[in-house]
Amino acid sequence: MGAALIRLTAVSVAPAEVERTDADEDLRPDRAWVAIVWNDPVNLMSYVTHVLQKLFGYSRPDAEKLMLQVHNDGKAVVSHGTREEMERDVTRLHAAGLWATLQQD
Repeated sequence: MGAALIRLTAVSVAPAEVERTDADEDLRPDRAWVAIVWNDPVNLMSYVTHVLQKLFGYSRPDAEKLMLQVHNDGKAVVSHGTREEMERDVTRLHAAGLWATLQQD
């Protein structure tokens, strides 16, 4: 009969404590979310101002300031809150024809 062959392999042991990364921090539910309106080549500045007033209740000067930020900087944060609230706001902005996204602040 033949001799049995024994194969040894290295075994790694997981550390007792796992270091948290920044990515773990971003998943905390208590962090604020924001809705962002992006500049687009379609909508007039007066229309963007109107939508911001209508959807979020901004005064005309505040809506114009945000519209100019969108126009000049390419984007502006227009609302903040929970993820669910920002999903709703982005949906409303899309329905009005604006380009918008949400992200965790």
